[in-house]
Amino acid sequence: MVAIRRRPLLGGLAAAAVAPRFAAAQGGEIKFGALYPFSGGLALLGDESFRGLEVAVEERNAAGGVLGRQVRLMKGDAVDQNQAIGEVRRLMSVERVVAVFGTYASPLAFAATQVTELQGVPYFEMGAISDPITERGFRYVFRTCPRSSDFGAATVGGIVDALAPAYGIDPKTLKIAILHEDALYGQTVSGFQEAQIRQRGLNQVEKLAYSARSVDLSSVIQRLRGVNADIVLHTGYQNDIVLFFRGMQEANWKPRMVIGSGAGYSLTDTARAVGPAFDGVMNVDFTQFAVNEQYAPGVAAFVELYKRRYGSDPRSGHSLANYFGARVYLDAVQRAGGTDKDRIRTAVLATDVAEGTTPTGWGVRFDERGQNTRVRPFLLQWQGGRQVTVFPAQAAVAQLRPQMGA
Repeated sequence: MVAIRRRPLLGGLAAAAVAPRFAAAQGGEIKFGALYPFSGGLALLGDESFRGLEVAVEERNAAGGVLGRQVRLMKGDAVDQNQAIGEVRRLMSVERVVAVFGTYASPLAFAATQVTELQGVPYFEMGAISDPITERGFRYVFRTCPRSSDFGAATVGGIVDALAPAYGIDPKTLKIAILHEDALYGQTVSGFQEAQIRQRGLNQVEKLAYSARSVDLSSVIQRLRGVNADIVLHTGYQNDIVLFFRGMQEANWKPRMVIGSGAGYSLTDTARAVGPAFDGVMNVDFTQFAVNEQYAPGVAAFVELYKRRYGSDPRSGHSLANYFGARVYLDAVQRAGGTDKDRIRTAVLATDVAEGTTPTGWGVRFDERGQNTRVRPFLLQWQGGRQVTVFPAQAAVAQLRPQMGA
């Protein structure tokens, strides 16, 4: 296995094998697809994810591009699964992209990858977490971010290892409820949470699903209130998270703690929309920006790069995760020495980066299914209007506060 030595990201481009002369001599551009939800209900995090990719590409182009050519991103707007399929077909047939980056939302990635795999076009996933995306035997689908199973283990593990000790009680005495949106993202995360609860012998008192298009969650809240849930594990998107918290305020009820599973729980816009009631809410997600930089070297530099490019602070860690993933894949294409799908696969699978050496803290080592095995989500908490890392210890910058709300 070839070890790819990398400087800390943002400290200079990683060393890469020199591409063959024919590639370096070619003029023009090299096109990659960028498939994200740029409109509709998922647009905010879709755009935030794209920004991380865009920063990585601009950085790469400033250093000479890939295979001696400037990288050009061809955008595809994936509002839903049908549009994801239509847009990825357009990117392949009309724009003639050599690979596709994406996609943030699991249902969109699941649908689009079925199309790219049939055409033998590499698909570089950097944000969709549902396990089945890389469990269908596809050869040209790769994912740099954690999976739903990792999120399930981290949310339930956070109760046992961090929250219950902060309460000073046995975790088995806590009444745990699972609440999730009913599409692929929510189904897979909640399924792994339920398995983890069962495996650890904890007390699950309820599991409820709802449509992310719901406009009223009052009946769900009454069910949670009826079982007197202490901890609610919630997997949802921004709009339904806001709806859930407003509904709890109207019902004058709340559990001892809500633990989210990424997505809207990591958005500053969500925290602003909910207000003081969101303080203390916990979350499991990709690396965010209040993290121990000794574990995630370069994270502060990424924030500065982002602010110079977009004129504001990052809206969530999705941009950082996509920046990290894009760097990995662009390096792999460079080392492949061309755009042949099998050469790209070989180069991707040969990538070997140690944990604790990148701005996410993640390392890189792909298994044969195309899943990065050196990634993990972290346990986070909203404190004073910002999201801070509270667990594990090597990444933490703050102590967990066992209280939710103003």
